[in-house]
Amino acid sequence: MVEIKTDAALDAMREAGRVVARALAAARDAAGVGVSLRELDEAARAVLDEAGARSPFLGYQPSFAPVPFPAVVCTSVNDAVVHGIPTAYRLEDGDLVSVDCGAELDGWTGDAAITFTVGTPRPADLELIDATQRALDAGIAAARAGGRTGDISHAVGSVAHAAGCGMPADFGGHGIGRRMHEDPHLPNRGRPGRGYRLRHGLTLAIEPMLMAGGRDAYRVDPDGWTLRTADGSRAAHIEHTVAVTDEGPRILTLL
Repeated sequence: MVEIKTDAALDAMREAGRVVARALAAARDAAGVGVSLRELDEAARAVLDEAGARSPFLGYQPSFAPVPFPAVVCTSVNDAVVHGIPTAYRLEDGDLVSVDCGAELDGWTGDAAITFTVGTPRPADLELIDATQRALDAGIAAARAGGRTGDISHAVGSVAHAAGCGMPADFGGHGIGRRMHEDPHLPNRGRPGRGYRLRHGLTLAIEPMLMAGGRDAYRVDPDGWTLRTADGSRAAHIEHTVAVTDEGPRILTLL
């Protein structure tokens, strides 16, 4: 069931989104050569605690996961696409890092992700990040009242295809609000003019996940969570929570 939010609910989701943005900024600021992934989780956790927010990631266990998620952020490095568990791994020069974070505040949820490089960046990684950001921007621009979810999916997929990137076919964006995952599902590929009608108050997490190798295939680590590119190529993941409004798309997870 799709819940259309009131304007007051959108404002409340914006406050949750601010917490997410601050947590992601803290994780990025903490990142550096020699810093562990657990330290990034600790930095984000401190922001959530200070805001009095709950993590929708911590303890989350969807049907595919063998164990509940043990952290407040996902940290996916290099060939990891999404859902990486923060471990004792220490970042190395040139690593490509995606951090995904959510926050629940006063009953409403925000969800966003960033990708960045540590130390000396590889030019190809910067191009991958740029393509992922452009895919997200295209998806957000298509989130307009009167359109369809397929318009967003088509916009995201068209940028990824033009960049020669693959995307994991089974994963995409989603509705969001009182819970982190709500209807409707939002694939990262689709046909324009198809899908759920976009209207004022619909809130969506739009999240391109691009794989540089051009293939859509992925594998899952023994931890049951981390998705990696099947060919070992690098991956990037950037996400915002967005509200469809009569005035145009409203990004709820900007800093």
